[in-house]
Amino acid sequence: MPLSRRRFLASSSVSGLAAALPGASTVRAADPTSVSTPPGAVTAATLSAAETLAGLQFTAEQRASLVKSVAERAYRLAELRTPPLPNHVFPVTTFDPRLAGIAPLAANPAIPAPKEQPPVAVRPASEEDLAFLPVTQLSALLRSRQVTSQELTELALARLKRFDPAISAVVTLTEERARLKAEAADAELRAGRWRGPLHGIPWGAKDLLSVRGYPTTWGAAQFRTRVLDEDATVVRRLDAAGAVLVAKLSLGALASGDNWFGGQTKCPWNLATGSSGSSAGSCAAVSAGLVPFAIGSETLGSIVSPATRNGVTGFRPSYGRISRAGAMALSWSMDKLGPIARTAEDCALVFSVIHGADPADPTAVDAAFEWPSATDLRGVRIGVPRGVFGEKEESRAADDAALAVLRQRGAELVPFDLPPAPVQTLRLVLTVEAAAAFDDFTRSGDIDTLLAPRPSNWATSLRAARYIPAVDYVQANRRRTLLIRELEETLASLEVSVWVSPPAGNPLVLTNLTGHPSVCVPTGFLPVPGAAPDSPRRTAQAMTFHARFYHDDRALTAAHAFQQATDWHRRRPPVV
Repeated sequence: MPLSRRRFLASSSVSGLAAALPGASTVRAADPTSVSTPPGAVTAATLSAAETLAGLQFTAEQRASLVKSVAERAYRLAELRTPPLPNHVFPVTTFDPRLAGIAPLAANPAIPAPKEQPPVAVRPASEEDLAFLPVTQLSALLRSRQVTSQELTELALARLKRFDPAISAVVTLTEERARLKAEAADAELRAGRWRGPLHGIPWGAKDLLSVRGYPTTWGAAQFRTRVLDEDATVVRRLDAAGAVLVAKLSLGALASGDNWFGGQTKCPWNLATGSSGSSAGSCAAVSAGLVPFAIGSETLGSIVSPATRNGVTGFRPSYGRISRAGAMALSWSMDKLGPIARTAEDCALVFSVIHGADPADPTAVDAAFEWPSATDLRGVRIGVPRGVFGEKEESRAADDAALAVLRQRGAELVPFDLPPAPVQTLRLVLTVEAAAAFDDFTRSGDIDTLLAPRPSNWATSLRAARYIPAVDYVQANRRRTLLIRELEETLASLEVSVWVSPPAGNPLVLTNLTGHPSVCVPTGFLPVPGAAPDSPRRTAQAMTFHARFYHDDRALTAAHAFQQATDWHRRRPPVV
């Protein structure tokens, strides 16, 4: 039963707990300035139950002395919720890795001038081959006038319409906008004006990015027709680079999983499975050759996980490298936007035009980024954490082969131990911030109708977050400060700027908590268990390249070098 305003005003709370405890419906609301005795069920017994949640144990005398102040606080806290806070409002306190002693590298402009022309390319004979070309080659074809932006845009729109019934990755096609942008891009190219490697390239946006004139749904049924009158900063920067938005792509409801109000987004490599989430549509669309690149977001694996599942390259930059203005907030201290593409080089090209400070996002910073970079790894020391590879038998061969490629490219693999930390416990940071971001959903009961008539994973999680003590949330963030320092000091002592890991597990949680950059690349494809021997369905394998703070180009360079020696990123799924 959802909490009404009256029921909340009457609910009990313990110091550090902005939560309604069991039995709250029996509590009577009262003005704390006029009561001399505690109201209703705010009793010593109530506080005793709350102590269990907070990991505390007070004496009976101490407990009795708290009853009145806790009851008064419960009444006062209601003032924080009227009116409800819009999702885009940042907390006055923000996560900043620089507070852990990590300084950005010397900054360069957010949208640097192109340094060189794209390589020579020849237009392929078939449209399908054209659809699967990386951005680097498409850019060369556009620059040499072998293809037009309008052709690429119409190809992308046609493929989105053709394959989406099987994949369910499209929330909204932005056809009118796309055709206008493509026509303008071609006119500029004919006039000799080249905006850079993304000029005329179609792309897709995860539908938590606002785009003026089109619905921004966040994957939730309640918002399926909502139109926000703004373009997200990344959308504006990609427009400035000449890229052409063709579709808003699916995400799990409120960025959880791959189920949204339109169904479940499927993996093109195996339509019997979901695309994983929450950047489900972005990764599936790139995998199926529907768009050359897309923008996703990650808070705790939402780029890396679907990139792994769909066999594409996903880049999660250092926290603060890309403005989140105009994007749905899930966790202000953990949300990151990043590109998803066929190659690490494509991700680098996209990143080069969307990174940088933004007055609309207080966490966004300027920091140096250089591309192109070296393609060999001679003399590069790459860290390999002890105990993280080989845990899953089915991926052991792919992991061993990927590490062997790094050695063959000249890298020195350096074993090391990751700093010990209760990373799974520290996930409470995300839970608490998400509960704050969607407080009104929990109180109104709308959280139960995100996927109506199906249940949402968020309902239980956001309700449970109300019982996490505020003191423990602050302590968890202080632990993050120490964790950032320890990881940076460990890597510095080993003279390692890049390290690798499997895409899932503790390294994924750790780097999302610290905000370090990661690049996920495919490393193989295994037959689906139980499928016929000749079945084209596959389970993708992957490896993640991590780097020290603001050394995003190092992670991308190492991933690019790996892809220069392999062809996993060129494989096409059976759905196409």
